[in-house]
Amino acid sequence: MTRFIPWLVAAAIARVSPAAAQAPRDYTAADVRFMSGMIYHHAQAVLIAGWAPSHDAGPSLRTLCDRIVASQKDEIALLSRWLADRHEAVPHTDPEHMMMPEMDSTHMMPGMLSAEQLAQLDRAQGAAFDRLFLSLMIQHHQGAITMVNQLFAAGAGEEEPVYKMASSVFADQTTEIERMQRMLAADLFAPPSPK
Repeated sequence: MTRFIPWLVAAAIARVSPAAAQAPRDYTAADVRFMSGMIYHHAQAVLIAGWAPSHDAGPSLRTLCDRIVASQKDEIALLSRWLADRHEAVPHTDPEHMMMPEMDSTHMMPGMLSAEQLAQLDRAQGAAFDRLFLSLMIQHHQGAITMVNQLFAAGAGEEEPVYKMASSVFADQTTEIERMQRMLAADLFAPPSPK
């Protein structure tokens, strides 16, 4: 019987398919699309929030924009590391590319600003910039929430880091939408400034 054991082991190894021999993937293609797409999404938010100083934004909007830039740059780093750790392609975002009218539609995620909207925001200054920024960033954040909902609707987002990122995006974007709606309402009902 001991003569047959090496033969049985060799036969068992030969029967294992290459796919079964690989370590199981604990993430899905939808997870990769979400994490990659969120990099593009966050990069556009960082781009336009970075305009606050040069577009004469008010103090409260500048504070909000500083928070957006800091938090979304940190999340871009986490998203990039997650993709790299899994040997997935890591998007390289180019801020200038975000402004081009012919921006690749494959990089357009829900809620992202069109080239026309970006140009309109870039032309605005002062209080007009503040109001338009808030309106467009609410649209942008609602798109991020849509991305989270699409991820979970696809049955994905089960791997712990993906779940945590998606849950964090949902909570943070919801909170910021509420904050921006209050800022818009306060501006709308503020007494007119003397001229």
